[in-house]
Amino acid sequence: MAFVRKDRATNIPPTADVSDDTLVARARVGDAPAHELIMRRYNRRLYRVTRGILRDSDAAQDAIQEAYIRAFTNLESYRAPGSFAAWLTRIAVNEALMRKRKDQRYLPLATADEENSELAPHPVQHDTPEDLAAGGELRRLIEIAVDRLPDSFRTVFMLRAIEQLSVEETAASLDIPAATVKTRFHRARGLMQQALNDDIEAAGLKVFDFDGPRCDRIVEAVLERLKIR
Repeated sequence: MAFVRKDRATNIPPTADVSDDTLVARARVGDAPAHELIMRRYNRRLYRVTRGILRDSDAAQDAIQEAYIRAFTNLESYRAPGSFAAWLTRIAVNEALMRKRKDQRYLPLATADEENSELAPHPVQHDTPEDLAAGGELRRLIEIAVDRLPDSFRTVFMLRAIEQLSVEETAASLDIPAATVKTRFHRARGLMQQALNDDIEAAGLKVFDFDGPRCDRIVEAVLERLKIR
């Protein structure tokens, strides 16, 4: 796909008033501000879902960057009206799962026995200094508990509880039935409550945030690779 370089003087205001489909239409003709606003709008969601799969901050950021490259170079395959957010999230999920399968450090996704799963004793990956400085002890405990959830539960929990997507949005993003989302989320909440009791509600679920320097790095790296600045 050829990109047409656009002057940043045509900058799109960073407001929710601009629809995804409008941004996609502009991105298809190489409008850099449209690409940037899409990334800033969805960086946090993609980070949370990819980190939920990979349990590693650096690996998640690599997966996000590749997901954006795949999405932006294949925008013609997205058809409006539709859920661009779900389309983009599925690309990120697939990228993370592909990386997970290639890395023997990770266990396979839970399948038949997931209904009876307990908190898995996985080692916790260490995050960046930015992560460690971002929150206090309660956030750290919540993130550890999330990391220990079985894989399929963790991804649903990240989208439903932390990103606060609806059942339908989560199902569309992960390409699974809504009933499966409800079951996995119910089980994940039970496991989290078992580990943390009321700490989740007290913390307001403001964990695995993705803003500031990390958000900027993703935006700059993708725009540079697309050569549309």
